[in-house]
Amino acid sequence: MSADPKTADLSQPPAAVSFGGAFSYWLKLGFISFGGPAGQISMMHQELVERRRWISEHRFLHALNSCMLLPGPEAQQLATYIGWLMHGLKGGIAAGVLFVLPSLFILIALTWIYLAFGNVPVVAGILYGIKPAVTAILKTRESQKTRSGDIRQSRHHPRRRMIQ
Repeated sequence: MSADPKTADLSQPPAAVSFGGAFSYWLKLGFISFGGPAGQISMMHQELVERRRWISEHRFLHALNSCMLLPGPEAQQLATYIGWLMHGLKGGIAAGVLFVLPSLFILIALTWIYLAFGNVPVVAGILYGIKPAVTAILKTRESQKTRSGDIRQSRHHPRRRMIQ
């Protein structure tokens, strides 16, 4: 089976996912996810459904529908649920924890840097420069989603289906 989703045989189910492979994906997602739940869900869809094919489109949308009905953060619930689907309880715990902890550690580190060195002009300039960089990243991601027909704009998106 080809790794390229455009040439992959979509009639064949994906190979079983190792716990280590899933663990490294959830850790990576925890470090790079930003943009709120829409961005995080879009990243999970692109990676898990389209690129890696660890979960089917139907299963992903079913999971997303279920998470939308529950109170709380949709993206974290979706990650936890998909982790649970792939590896049971330990997969759910790993996905849920790794979805949150890396960003928590990044925020703690940035807070400590700001409190300890925020009055140093170079550090203050770097921290001040992060704001437009994050804004640019989010705007770029938003324009990519708009041009590529992201899951939120898809005719198959569950919220769109509920509205119609």
